[in-house]
Amino acid sequence: MWRTVWHSPDIEFLAPNFHWEAGEYCLAGVRFNVWHCDLKTISCQKKQLKTILLFGAGKSATVLISYLLEESGKNNWKLVVADAHLDQITSKTHFHPASEAIAMDITDSNKRIELIAQSSLVISMMPPSLHILIAKDCLAQSKSLLTASYCDDAIKALELKVKQKGLLFLCEMGLDPGIDHMSAMALIDAIKAEGGEISSFKSHCGGLVAPESDNNPWRYKISWNPRNVVLAGKAGAIYLLEGKRIVENYETLFDPARTVSIGKDEKQVFSFYPNRNSMPYIDMYGLQNANTFLRTTLRYRDFMYGWRNIIDLKLTDEAPIYQTDGLSLQEFFKMHLTKHGFGSWLDKKLSERFAETKDLLDNLKKLFETEEEANAAGEEVPEAFMLVDEKGDLKNIGLQEVKDNAATVMAAKLHEANLTLKQLFFLGLDDKETLINLGLCSAADVLQFALEKKLLLFPGDKDMIVMLHEIEYMLNGKKHQVSSSLVVTGDDHIHTAMAKTVGLPLGIAAKLILNGEINLTGLHIPILPEIYKPVLEILSRNGIVFQDKNS
Repeated sequence: MWRTVWHSPDIEFLAPNFHWEAGEYCLAGVRFNVWHCDLKTISCQKKQLKTILLFGAGKSATVLISYLLEESGKNNWKLVVADAHLDQITSKTHFHPASEAIAMDITDSNKRIELIAQSSLVISMMPPSLHILIAKDCLAQSKSLLTASYCDDAIKALELKVKQKGLLFLCEMGLDPGIDHMSAMALIDAIKAEGGEISSFKSHCGGLVAPESDNNPWRYKISWNPRNVVLAGKAGAIYLLEGKRIVENYETLFDPARTVSIGKDEKQVFSFYPNRNSMPYIDMYGLQNANTFLRTTLRYRDFMYGWRNIIDLKLTDEAPIYQTDGLSLQEFFKMHLTKHGFGSWLDKKLSERFAETKDLLDNLKKLFETEEEANAAGEEVPEAFMLVDEKGDLKNIGLQEVKDNAATVMAAKLHEANLTLKQLFFLGLDDKETLINLGLCSAADVLQFALEKKLLLFPGDKDMIVMLHEIEYMLNGKKHQVSSSLVVTGDDHIHTAMAKTVGLPLGIAAKLILNGEINLTGLHIPILPEIYKPVLEILSRNGIVFQDKNS
C-alpha cells in the first residue's frame, strides 16, 4: 500500500507502509534526507542543490561550460549561464538537464542581484570592466567569485571586506593570467626548496594559429576577445632587464627581432612583446633578488611586423570620427590612409627595405670578390675570424656563416617588403563588397570589424597555445637554467586550445571550492600551493602538461 507520507510546497513523496532507515535517498531524481521514520510516517527534507552561476558565454567559455556540466552531473549541481545572447548559451549547453540559460543585460542590477543571491558560487567571464559590478553584488550577497582577468584596482579595493565576510575572490584564474602563475610558482618554489637563488625569470605566452591552419599573411586567427587584440600594448610596458627598470612605449613594443625558440630542437621560433607591467609580480612571486623579470606575449614574426605597420598608420586610434553606415572597407581604408600619408609612408617603408637589401648585397659581393682575389693570388682565406657581438662579447664566426646570415637577412627584408601590402590587402584594402554599417566609429572599431571578418577561425581550423618559462638560478655555486614549455592544440574552431586553457582552470577551481578542497578566504591570485598544486594536477590529467629542460 502506498500513501502520501510527507508533503511540502516543494515536493511530495509516496512511500510504502514499511520502515525506512534514516539516511540519504534519491526518488525520481531528487535527493532527500530521511531523518525520522516509523511504520506510518516519514519525515524528510530536500537536499539543497549547489548552483554555479556563470556570467558570459563567449568564445573562451566553451570548454568551461562543458566541464561544469560534466561535474554538475556527477555532483548533482546546477549550472546557470547568463549572457546577452540566448543562442550563444544554448549552443554550448545543448539544453543539458543540469543547465539553465538566461538571456539578460549584465547592467540590469535587479536581475543580476537575483541570480547571484540564488547561487552557491559565481564565475565571471565578462569583459574586465564589468567584473566590478558582479564583484560588488557578490560581496553584498556573500558569494565567492572567480574570474580569469587581471585583478584591477577596483577589485583590490574590496579586499578587506572580502576577507571580513569569509569569502574567496579568486582572480587571474585562466591561461595568462592563470596557468602561467601556477606553473611558474611550481618551478620557483621547487628551486627555492633546493636552496637555489633565482637571478632571471622570463615568462612568455601566446594564443596562435596552429601550423596546419596557418594560411594567411598575418599568421594569426582570432581565438579570444578581438577587442583585446586591437588594443594590446597601448599602455606600453614596464619590466626589469639586467638590473634596469625598462619603460617601453607603444610605438616600439612590437619588434619582430625579439625571439624565443621552443621544441625538441628549438625549431619553433616566436617573436614576443613585453606585457603591460611585469613589476608587481616580482614581489608576488617572491623574486626580489632577480635582476631580470619579464612577462611577454608571443606572436609569429610576420604578425609583429604587420602590427607595427598598423600602429604607424594610426589604425588603432580610438577617436570616433568615421561615419561607417554604407561605407565599404575599401572606402574606409582609402579615407583613413590618405589622411595619414599612406603614399609617402609606403614609399619610405619599401625604400628602406630595398636599400638595406642593396647594402647587404653589395657587401656580400665584395666578400666574394675578395675571396676570389685571395684564391687567385694563392693566399689562404681564413675560414673563421673573431667578431664582437651585440653584447660586447668576442665571438668566433665562420666565413660561411657570414654568407648564410647575409642571405637570410636579405630574404627577410624582401619578404617584409612583399608583406607590407599583402597584409593590408588581406584586411580589406581593396574590399568593395564588405559594408561596415556600425554608425560612428573609430579606426580601432573598424580594424576590429575587419579582423573579425578576415582573421576568423573557420570550420576545420585549429588554434594553438604556447607558453614558455625561462629561469636562471645559482645552486651550490653553479649557474643553472630551466625552460618549461607548454603547447596545446585546439580540436576545432569551437573547441579551441584558448577555450580549454582559459576555461579548465576556472572549472577545476570551482569544483575544488564547492567540494571543500580549497578553503581559502580573501582576495587571491593562484600563486599559493593550496591552489596551484591540485589545479595543475587535474590539468595534467586533461592533457595540459609542461615539458621541462634543465641545463
